[in-house]
Amino acid sequence: MMRLANPLILVLCILIPVLVYLVRKFEERTRSSFRFSNQELVKGLKPSLRSVLSGKLIYLRAASLLLIILAASRPQSIIGETHVLTEGIDIVLAVDVSTSLRAMDFEISGKRVDRLEAVKGVVADFIEKRPNDRIGMVAFAALAYTACPLTLDHAWLEKNLERVRIGMIEDGTAIGSAISAALNRVKGTEVKEKIIILLTDGRNNAGRITPATAAEAAAALGCRIYTIGAGTKGFAPFPVKDMFGNTVLKPVRIDIDEGLLRKIAGTTDGMYFRATDTASLKNIYDEIDKLEKTPMEETGYNIYRELFGFFLIPGLVLVLLEVILSNTWLRRLP
Repeated sequence: MMRLANPLILVLCILIPVLVYLVRKFEERTRSSFRFSNQELVKGLKPSLRSVLSGKLIYLRAASLLLIILAASRPQSIIGETHVLTEGIDIVLAVDVSTSLRAMDFEISGKRVDRLEAVKGVVADFIEKRPNDRIGMVAFAALAYTACPLTLDHAWLEKNLERVRIGMIEDGTAIGSAISAALNRVKGTEVKEKIIILLTDGRNNAGRITPATAAEAAAALGCRIYTIGAGTKGFAPFPVKDMFGNTVLKPVRIDIDEGLLRKIAGTTDGMYFRATDTASLKNIYDEIDKLEKTPMEETGYNIYRELFGFFLIPGLVLVLLEVILSNTWLRRLP
């Protein structure tokens, strides 16, 4: 299938016959002639091939103009059709930054790290996989605050993620406040799909809003909550100072209220996950990434092959040929 990208250019083709007619008329008026005393002297003479062709050069020029005009109209052929699927939802990452996140039961490249450090690396990878989503972040301990509003500027979001530190907020675990702060980020948006990914390693022990109330509000707003309990089961190595001031790892039991996290997820039609190491934490975010793929807009467009060269090159060749012939073999003398 072919088409012309600039079909209106073809209107110029109408001028070609007019140009030929005017040039022919002009040549007839200005053509040189010889006068003879007797017509019988030239009566039997026939025009030579050169004289005949020299009068036809205007048609060569007309053909070249036609080809150039056709090239300017940009003829194209369809070589394929492409579909672009744009996906995008609003996501708020609610990250626990309470003191218990200092537990060093996660590893990165074989090196022991605390829970928050492992979470940052996995969350950064998750952000990079969602280029079409607006993502925001809420950090919480005894209080919750917006570390980054919803944004498509994921580089800025990741910088804010790096700034999140344990101890930057009064210690505690206010899960209800975290959900409420996250809801404030998404409640006024026009996007249909809204989710909160809440990660914690403790039990709710702070905040004025109960997790159950916050979860019901999320359900009413159509916001789904995925909850993640981070940390090994049982005792976890926790950094403490010994009597000499050195940092040592001591086994400390950190309990996660899995029942509450399951209830929050169930209320909002979400899911609960448990991450006991870096690999399982990464798998959880990968699973959420697969679950939350909502098409927003599908755009199809054709890929075209430009064909103007098939007309432009012959047109330029004819122009060059006309110039060469008119100044050499078919040159007309006065």
